[in-house]
Amino acid sequence: MENTKMKLTGKPSIDKPWLQFYPEQLRNVEVPKMTIEEFLKYKNQDENRTAFEYYGNKITWKTLWEEVDKAARSLKVLGYGDGRRIPLFLQSVPAHYILLMAAERIGATIICRDDIPEELCFAIRKSKADTAFVMDYTSKEDEELFRATTPMTRMIKISPYDYADKDAMPEYTEKEIASRYSKNTETTEGNLTWKEFLELGKDYHEDYMAERNPDRPVFGAYTSGSTGISKLVIHSSANVVAVAFQMSIFIPPSDVQEKWWLPILPPALIAVTVSMTLFPMSAGLNVVLDPFCPLEDIDIAFMEQKPNFWALVPMLCEILMKSDRIPEDYDMSHLRTLGTGAEAMNERKTQEVEAFFHKHKVTATLSAGYGQSEGCSNFTLPNPMFPLVDGCVGMPMPATVMSVFSDDLEELSYGEIGELCMTGPAMMLHYGGWMGAEMTEHTLINHPDGKCWLHTGDKAYINEHGIVYILGRGTTKRYGGGELYMMRMETKAVRVPGVADGFFCFVPDQEHEEYFLPYFYVIFDGTKTLDEVKAGLADALEDYEYPVEIRVITERPFFHFKTNRKELTAAILAEKEKEKSSVA
Repeated sequence: MENTKMKLTGKPSIDKPWLQFYPEQLRNVEVPKMTIEEFLKYKNQDENRTAFEYYGNKITWKTLWEEVDKAARSLKVLGYGDGRRIPLFLQSVPAHYILLMAAERIGATIICRDDIPEELCFAIRKSKADTAFVMDYTSKEDEELFRATTPMTRMIKISPYDYADKDAMPEYTEKEIASRYSKNTETTEGNLTWKEFLELGKDYHEDYMAERNPDRPVFGAYTSGSTGISKLVIHSSANVVAVAFQMSIFIPPSDVQEKWWLPILPPALIAVTVSMTLFPMSAGLNVVLDPFCPLEDIDIAFMEQKPNFWALVPMLCEILMKSDRIPEDYDMSHLRTLGTGAEAMNERKTQEVEAFFHKHKVTATLSAGYGQSEGCSNFTLPNPMFPLVDGCVGMPMPATVMSVFSDDLEELSYGEIGELCMTGPAMMLHYGGWMGAEMTEHTLINHPDGKCWLHTGDKAYINEHGIVYILGRGTTKRYGGGELYMMRMETKAVRVPGVADGFFCFVPDQEHEEYFLPYFYVIFDGTKTLDEVKAGLADALEDYEYPVEIRVITERPFFHFKTNRKELTAAILAEKEKEKSSVA
């Protein structure tokens, strides 16, 4: 490897050893400072080419920009302009992306959320908006809650059938859409359909373009809250372009326009809007939006779509692997890459997933990447030269710098464990919403090296080749023991005979502040008893890693497409409080 010839200083941020794996022209690459629209037009100059497909309707770039123009004019009629926030509670439908680029044109920011109605109300209040864009199956009860507790006086209701060819929809998709209208969805006077909204601006002939500014806020979304409170992350156009630009080498060349399939995932997840939609659109792929694919039919849809690219969310992989509808000899060789996302998988699970796809004639090596909403999704790109062991998530993107720091902000050397930090052109502008300023101050920190670093909260190390290894989130020490590294512990635990799958929850120790207790949730494979598994865990884990309790489950629970550790941890804490009350 080239880095054997490099003179390393011991500081990853200075050496940047990962650059050895990039072509020479990318090693000192500068990310262009462009708006999202400028970047997409630069990358896709043929307006007759397909930008994305939505249930049988292929929407060209020409049509897309025409719809953006209509939406921008209509937003101006509603009073939106520079600095305003527009709340969007939509699925991955064309209107979401049209409104994003329309907002960019007029200098506004879209604010997205996918949550319970009370949290959506919070987002509207913080946006100080009188209009919210919602799916038209939003219930009458939810609308009344919005009207009673927020400044909202108007809803723009988008139908799942807007821009779709209904005749091209699979029967299972139509059933899924129909199921969403089970509640009272009566329309209130003053609300508009998407078509009526676009009609508002047809007589608006003034120049609506805001001053060009790629650094202006354009996209805000709340984190899923799977590991803590949900935070509003604010990004600029430049942030979005930085991610898409750096990910461009991820797509191998092809003589034909290939297909990127986006089923189910909501665009309020920043990675979905940026890495799973705008990036493949910028790369010239045909992005197939499939937001109403039922979870239980993801296997059938996969076989019908035959995508060349697909974000392998572990939850969706599980459904494919357990499907009895996929033939043993089914050919999946149409998949050109295998990359996991949403959450880390333990080593055993990665091996099982890769073996499943290889069995079905996919030749790609399974790879992993890493990122956070605060960094506009992706920080790293896969490096197939390094196996997915000990939390390996690949190498930093070419214009992204990553390193590991101690609590006193000292940069650590290769192999040393500390907090993973990132600096580069995709860092968020700031947090918005509740305690936004305080949380920003503790996340975007100026270091002694003069750079502002994004603190991820993840424990990690970087090897001498520049490969990043994630061990767990936060500082989770056990009283009287050592530090608990979740991914390492899970890797050891799932190797125990009798364990089909398992994961840890680290629960705050009620008797020792700032310490944690490990609980292990296990799925048996039927070959060993609980006592035998306990003995195996005792041999595999260090004494301080051994769980205080082992809980047997039959399947892994998910929330926002990640293992639902947050709810399980809350349930354990509630049990402890109840026990205290009963004793008292």
